[in-house]
Amino acid sequence: MITTDELRRVLGPVGIWMHLPAWSGLDAGSFAREIEAAGLTSVWYGLVNSAADLAEVERALAATERLVVGTGVASIWTWPPAGLAAAIRSLANCYPGRFVLGLGVSHAIAVESAGQSYAKPYTKMTEFLDELPETGVPLVLAALGPRMLTLARDRTAGAHPYFTPAEHTRFAREILGPEPLLIPEIALALVPGTDGAARSRAYAKPYLTLPNYTNNLRRFGFTDADFADGGSDRLLSEVVPYGPDQSLARIGDHLAAGADHVVVQLLGEGDQFGQFAAGDLKPLAELTAGLG
Repeated sequence: MITTDELRRVLGPVGIWMHLPAWSGLDAGSFAREIEAAGLTSVWYGLVNSAADLAEVERALAATERLVVGTGVASIWTWPPAGLAAAIRSLANCYPGRFVLGLGVSHAIAVESAGQSYAKPYTKMTEFLDELPETGVPLVLAALGPRMLTLARDRTAGAHPYFTPAEHTRFAREILGPEPLLIPEIALALVPGTDGAARSRAYAKPYLTLPNYTNNLRRFGFTDADFADGGSDRLLSEVVPYGPDQSLARIGDHLAAGADHVVVQLLGEGDQFGQFAAGDLKPLAELTAGLG
């Protein structure tokens, strides 16, 4: 299995985060090749919760030579530990050093809508890790709070936070220490002005109804006023920026705060899950080319 230090060197500063390509009408293999050709080093797919979802992951790996592919994340409420381990061992064998398993506790609304009780998610995660057989791939946790970050430090290769400001990255690095990986996601709209603000607010609005995220943001001084109407100007600036200058600055802030690798979700027009701005891939690569 690739070591944490080796993976850190392979990843470099910037990658891509997106929902499964089919949700945006993209072919997983073709778009993964575009990401690699643009010079970005990873793609992380959200909501990888079935064998069909993992098949898209494998298509991206098979179509590329160097691209690291991660799950951002696989929900521990939808996968049995042994079944997940069995499903990804072939990825470890066929694409050594190029797959990272991200695990998360999801959200009460998603878990309960599937007929399960969202009870003691931290305990659920510890039990899942206890029962998870060796997979042969690095494992990171979608960790926000101190307990989950400590679990990520002690039991996995690191943390993959989502919907967080750079202040959280600094907070997470202090808990993790220097060795574990820290790979935050940031969603942004490269278009400036009112169009960019509209994209950012449309994206942020549903997330600002989820307690996992709002409770975490309160740690860093955000309040109910920041969560209203798709987010205050301050929240957008720090968590869901728009325009090239603000976007580059926030990516740089995460790196300066201790991130090893920042994965960028490019916001276009549309609903929460179908708004990935595939056409902004090359502009993002050009914008971030000087980071390192």
